[in-house]
Amino acid sequence: MTTATKTKPAFSPDQVSVVFVLGGPGAGKGTQCEKLVKDYSFVHLAAGDLLRAEQNREGSEFGELIKNYIKEGLIVPQEITLALLRNAISENVKNNRHKFLIDGFPRKMDQAISFERDIVECKFILFFDCPEDVMLQRLLERGKTSGRSDDNIESIKKRFKTFKDTSMPVIEYFETKSNVVRIRCDKPVDEVYKDVQAAIRDRL
Repeated sequence: MTTATKTKPAFSPDQVSVVFVLGGPGAGKGTQCEKLVKDYSFVHLAAGDLLRAEQNREGSEFGELIKNYIKEGLIVPQEITLALLRNAISENVKNNRHKFLIDGFPRKMDQAISFERDIVECKFILFFDCPEDVMLQRLLERGKTSGRSDDNIESIKKRFKTFKDTSMPVIEYFETKSNVVRIRCDKPVDEVYKDVQAAIRDRL
């Protein structure tokens, strides 16, 4: 009887350090990631930015599909997101950059499992915990200038629901492995960042 061959991840945790950054839309993930990049030399990969770039890339076979998923506040099929992340990590590793913040991913349980099986195990999840009313105000404010098609009240409500239904189970799963750093985000940016630094000091 043949045993199924177990696929080996593309990278080992010795080669590549990955921190997943999760939080509802408008929790402040991007702002905090910028600070971490500056102070700790991380590479910041935002799944949403990679998808938007692919959507706008001339000749992309996935562009139209991605556009429709984003507009509806739905999660893009994981094969596309995983391929984009894997390519981005490989490119950076070639340039001798090995520490990554992956922002807004994994959005679903199967994405988390596939990423750890095929790419690399994550070090931990940095979870920005923010009340919905605070996130709503921030996104509506951002929508005045962002030009993003999903910064409107209908899309925002859909994105909140998607986050609650699909991303919270990911956080709960990693919490069972004591692998989540939970940060409250309804405070001024610099106070939140102090909490982030204190929380990750022992884990990096």
